[in-house]
Amino acid sequence: MSNEVAVGRRLGLDTLDRLGGQRRGWIGPAVDPRALRVGIVHLGIGAFHRAHQAVFTELAAAATGQDDWGITGVTQRSASVRDQLMPQDGLYSVLERGVGAAPLRVVGTVRDVVFGGGDPAAVVDRIADPAVRLVTLTVTEKGYRRDGTGRLDRSDPEVAADLGGQPPRTVVGQLVRGLQHRLAHDAGPVTVLSCDNLVGNGDVLRGLVQDFVDALPSSEAGGLADWIASSVRFPSCMVDRIVPATTDEDRADVLAVLGLEDRGVVVAEPFSQWVIEDDFAADRPAWQRAGAVLTNDVAAWEAVKLRMLNASHSLLAYLGALSGYDTIAAALSDDRLAAAAEALMVEDVTPTLQVPDGLDLDDYRCQVLNRFANPALRHRTVQVAMDGSQKLPVRLLGTVRDRLSAGAVPRYAALAVAAWMVYVAQGRDVRGRDLPLDDPMADRLRTATAGAGGGPGRVVDSLLRIPEIFGADLAEHDGFRAALVEHVGRLMKG
Repeated sequence: MSNEVAVGRRLGLDTLDRLGGQRRGWIGPAVDPRALRVGIVHLGIGAFHRAHQAVFTELAAAATGQDDWGITGVTQRSASVRDQLMPQDGLYSVLERGVGAAPLRVVGTVRDVVFGGGDPAAVVDRIADPAVRLVTLTVTEKGYRRDGTGRLDRSDPEVAADLGGQPPRTVVGQLVRGLQHRLAHDAGPVTVLSCDNLVGNGDVLRGLVQDFVDALPSSEAGGLADWIASSVRFPSCMVDRIVPATTDEDRADVLAVLGLEDRGVVVAEPFSQWVIEDDFAADRPAWQRAGAVLTNDVAAWEAVKLRMLNASHSLLAYLGALSGYDTIAAALSDDRLAAAAEALMVEDVTPTLQVPDGLDLDDYRCQVLNRFANPALRHRTVQVAMDGSQKLPVRLLGTVRDRLSAGAVPRYAALAVAAWMVYVAQGRDVRGRDLPLDDPMADRLRTATAGAGGGPGRVVDSLLRIPEIFGADLAEHDGFRAALVEHVGRLMKG
């Protein structure tokens, strides 16, 4: 079949069967999608999951011949992913960009997609299915609904509604109601695996689930806490792959290679990493056969990734956006910004790390910068800049606190924080273009900076005094505040 004949036809099991195999420059599913049974529910089935955990899971199933690790994906905020994938029988392609890119891969491990916002009861039912032994999550930092102390935010209206017995719409509410149903129907043990960029993500999620259970009436929570303690595990993990937003050009490129329209294509760099705490309540896919690292100590790997890669990513996003650069690669082409990203990792972050065995930190730093410099990814600065109020505490403020405790003011970490402050307060780049403030605290941030006037000191104080982001300690540190004021003043002058 020629591409010309296939144009206008959509990816799906029947159309894929007619195309043939790898000789056309693409790779078909590593397992037969029709034979897969669902064993995993994934909350937050966005592009990252489809380019990362779903690929690892399919390759692991292929390596072992297992047919019971299909995925039911849950999309939380809109039905768009369901509407993209279900007419395609769950199939989608992963398009790698950059040096060493693999051929286009069609992935078939997603067997069902549920829109949680439209059918929350279906999410609970899927979690309670005895065939499901794993619930995984990529819901971003804000999806956990934490308050300023890191506990479950019971003042959040949707959390309160979930606690009040409404069909659950929050991730933690869905999890707990699903676990209740598992207990009631003797569905067996289950592992809940957070794959989000949170320090100790497994412990965080376990604590939030416990907070929810503790807030339930005793008539509902009876026995649930004990059953969770004995039958549910919350391992931590670290994930890494750059997955930029898909563009019309990407979709056109897939059409040219595959000869079929794919509305669910995701784009990714060639690099992919997954480090997982080996603590499961039941069986799991053989992810190590697909290249994942199973370990008893995720924390050191996690700290390196969050403080080096994610922190420098944020620095480049805010400084790059303010400087008028549309992509991370373009920002890194600016020698001043590249030097700042490297100095952040060398001078501020490295002294705070315990390096995992077998990891060369200098090589890792060079690898990070080379990955960011990949022009084929077109990772937009404003996309990385999203949700700064949630990302700063995880990516940068731990480094800040550690360096301040050691008697040093971390100038480049302070520069990254200052760039976020100017991004929020100024809202435009050097060319006068508006910068979007896509953040769950956007209204509060705008209110705080609106009354700050134009001076750098007022801008710093208006944001530094938001305890949900900075706690109470950082606002009281004169050296850190002074570094922020200096950086903000310089950045506001352009």
